[in-house]
Amino acid sequence: MSKKLQNSILIPILSTEQTIIALSQSYNLARLTNSKIILLDVESGDHPLDDKMLTAMAKEAAVKSGQPVETLVRKGNIYEEINKVADVLNPLFIILGITSKITFSKIMGQNVFKMVRESMHPVITIRGKVHRDGCKTILLPVDLSKETREKVRKAVELAKIFNADIRVISILTQTDEEAENKLISYSNQVWKYIKEQGIRCTIKTLRGQDIPKMIQDYGREVEADLILIMSKAELSMKEFFIGTVAQRIINESEIPVLSFRPMVRKDTTLFATPY
Repeated sequence: MSKKLQNSILIPILSTEQTIIALSQSYNLARLTNSKIILLDVESGDHPLDDKMLTAMAKEAAVKSGQPVETLVRKGNIYEEINKVADVLNPLFIILGITSKITFSKIMGQNVFKMVRESMHPVITIRGKVHRDGCKTILLPVDLSKETREKVRKAVELAKIFNADIRVISILTQTDEEAENKLISYSNQVWKYIKEQGIRCTIKTLRGQDIPKMIQDYGREVEADLILIMSKAELSMKEFFIGTVAQRIINESEIPVLSFRPMVRKDTTLFATPY
């Protein structure tokens, strides 16, 4: 049996309205990756979905996507169950339609951001109401961290799936001229690598301090369909109080956001060629 037949996309039901939006965004991705769609309903009293609604949703999704659709029902805390189910199914993506914004009071509890940063699988969060069918433009923020090279590879992989353009953005926040020059050099290496993969790509360098806002503003300017970021499994106390870039983007962005955790690896030279 072909391994492609085992691909899956997991779509948890958090609210019916936003789940329908997330579900509609999954159709093209499911076809392009030959994936079945799995709807996960966690009975926790947070939403009124019944068996008939779940079945009707699955039937409609099968017709519109042209792909198999399955349903799963679990009991418990939805944010915990999403990752438990995903660890068993090993989906290509979790697509999460979210409505409420993540407030500081919820950061310590079970919430969307905690689920995203603990997930071992790529998570696409969809907050906005209106999205283009498919993905034409991927926004790729880069920095000097060793994990950035993983983002680049993931962006290339997705661009090839969707036949999408990649927009590389780097933001200068330091007064250290040497560090800024390294970031500019690294961004150009990334741009060159993506172009060598046969993918249309542009590069933009901005200066400022509010990184999440600048990324979102530029995303709207270039009409991005997806922002690619990396989440962190562990947060320092400082990050809990000031919030991480990833958290703010997930919390605020009307553009869908793809988050995934970096691989655990030994430290390597940061500024060598990224590939």
